[in-house]
Amino acid sequence: MPHFNQEILQFKEVSIHLLSFETYDPSIFLDQLTDHEKERYFSFISIKRKMEYVATRILRHRIFGFEHIHYDEHGAPYIENEGFISISHAEGIVGIALCKEFKIGLDLETVRDKAVVLSPKFITENETTFLDTTDPVTITKAWSAKEVLYKLAGRKELVFKRDLLLTSASNEHWKGQVINSNETLNVDLRIFEHGDTIVSFNEKEIERLQYNI
Repeated sequence: MPHFNQEILQFKEVSIHLLSFETYDPSIFLDQLTDHEKERYFSFISIKRKMEYVATRILRHRIFGFEHIHYDEHGAPYIENEGFISISHAEGIVGIALCKEFKIGLDLETVRDKAVVLSPKFITENETTFLDTTDPVTITKAWSAKEVLYKLAGRKELVFKRDLLLTSASNEHWKGQVINSNETLNVDLRIFEHGDTIVSFNEKEIERLQYNI
């Protein structure tokens, strides 16, 4: 049988459940999926996508049982009566973040050299003043931070270089902003390396600064 390694990382109000895995046959775990999830599973062509999808449901099943994962109009996941959740995956790992107190965003990333090449597409001129744009780990963390901001924005059609901004980065504690038409969201981010994976999430409730229009 395939081996899955589950961990729980606790940060005050936020708990992050991680499930790591090696290559496996996802079809032998279809009993962990609801009927609706089985239909979705068979729509995937990529075996990698199937493994990620099933691993996420295995983790969900271990935490909540067969409670269905719903998605709102912005694509954000939620489970009825379970507070706030966020889901992410990277190479060989999936994660579910839980928070009863405030909206949570989680992102998992695998460090890749390609992030440096792509950085001009999502790193602003101001962000280059405090980020080492030649370091793949730093730039992967920056991308991961903006993925969390994206999940917290509450809307789609965002431009990473215009609407999702990083204002500071100090060790594991970063700060970011989401620029919406009627408000700015200030976000305290926690970003760290966990084995081969970058883990990013907001460790506090979002601060909303509304504009007077």
